[in-house]
Amino acid sequence: MGLIHVCLNVTDAEESVQFYTEQLGFEESWSFESGDTINRYVTDDDGVEIQLSDTSGVDEVDAGTAWDHLALSVESVDDAFERIDHFGTVQEPQDQPAAGARTAFIEDPDGHVVELVEPLEE
Repeated sequence: MGLIHVCLNVTDAEESVQFYTEQLGFEESWSFESGDTINRYVTDDDGVEIQLSDTSGVDEVDAGTAWDHLALSVESVDDAFERIDHFGTVQEPQDQPAAGARTAFIEDPDGHVVELVEPLEE
């Protein structure tokens, strides 16, 4: 497994992208939309990404809700989902065509959400 990205809930994706790129030296890498949510990614020199997730109608992010999830790459989402002794299921394995991946979301012992990610075959 390897770290892919950390997802932060933000109230203004454009402002957040500008902060991470102009102030911290990240580069914007890609984006996709899912329902009412715009997801924009910034990448550091080592390829680790921060996902900036802006949901329409959410005007304030409180402490405790700003951090969304940690994404880890796996060879097989289905195998990892069955093998890992997780502490809750947020989303069972399913394809996410807009993101080009098969994903599942589980909880760690403290309730932090961990996303398991496997690229979809093209």
